[in-house]
Amino acid sequence: MAEWKPEGCLECGRTLTGEDVGLTKKYINRGSKSFYCISCLAEKLGVTEDYLHKRAEYFKKIGCALF
Repeated sequence: MAEWKPEGCLECGRTLTGEDVGLTKKYINRGSKSFYCISCLAEKLGVTEDYLHKRAEYFKKIGCALF
């Protein structure tokens, strides 16, 4: 069976990273099958991209399974 890969950003179509997928699952819906890039997610949530990068690092550090 082929490995599942997410399509581009739901909003802008940009290629996604694992961090984009993890943040979308963390902040939007853990069961999401469509994802936002960090830029579009930051805009949607009303926060900065820097904030989301820092949160992703924190989640990785504490061992969150989404990252």
